[in-house]
Amino acid sequence: MNNAIAATVSLLKQRLGDTPPAIAVLLGTGWAPFADQVQGAVDVPYAELPAFPLLGVGGHQGRVRAGRIGSTPVLVLGGRKHAYETGEADGMKGAVRSLAAWGVKLLLQTNAAGSMDPAMRPGALMLVSDHLNVSQRSPLFGEPGDGRFIDMGDAYDAALRAQAHAIAARLGTPLHEGVYAWFLGPQFETPAEIRMFRQLGAQAVGMSTVPETILARHAGLRVLALSLMTNMAAGMQAEPLSHAHTLATAGAASARAVALLTAVVQGLELG
Repeated sequence: MNNAIAATVSLLKQRLGDTPPAIAVLLGTGWAPFADQVQGAVDVPYAELPAFPLLGVGGHQGRVRAGRIGSTPVLVLGGRKHAYETGEADGMKGAVRSLAAWGVKLLLQTNAAGSMDPAMRPGALMLVSDHLNVSQRSPLFGEPGDGRFIDMGDAYDAALRAQAHAIAARLGTPLHEGVYAWFLGPQFETPAEIRMFRQLGAQAVGMSTVPETILARHAGLRVLALSLMTNMAAGMQAEPLSHAHTLATAGAASARAVALLTAVVQGLELG
């Protein structure tokens, strides 16, 4: 454990207690209102945690919030560092490793994504079953030893996905499942790139999540991920893509997304 991670774990314990929540929820664009559901909330800004990044993307709050969703203890991370900000995929390395060192068991990720499936219109929700690292960047570049060769065969926990589907069915909330393609960005994809990703078997595309999944699996955390479709991908609609459009669509659809996420956090059984 390096000094920054050790100092971060120490600060988390001082501010939030020795016993960590089993579930950490990483909020992407459109999912920020979930933090308002946390009861008995205690906040710690990322800026006060040595291993956490400073954020530079609209819609990401940059704070850790601890509390409860119903009777379930939870830790909420208000945003992530994206690889397109620096060109490096390891922006969340210190944060994820601090969670694991503290004792968190599950990283539940959320993101905004573009749909490449005509059946998933803007506002649809998708459970990530697998991913395509089309950027071919890794947050583990330069890691020493054989531990860097992490098995990614079950990156998105199958048992937890089954539980999430059951919870969505009880709510009556449609929940798709599919493969998420990670595109480095920050520019949006071209229609030709989208055609390629579809041929490769992906249903959604976005600029996050995959590096954090790799880091979490390397640290021994289980991973579950939910995507909120904010647009149809390039070439599948006439409207030009923009971050403003992503934020607007995510805001309009966030209530249903947050309701599902709240139910999932309360209903998961980690075993």
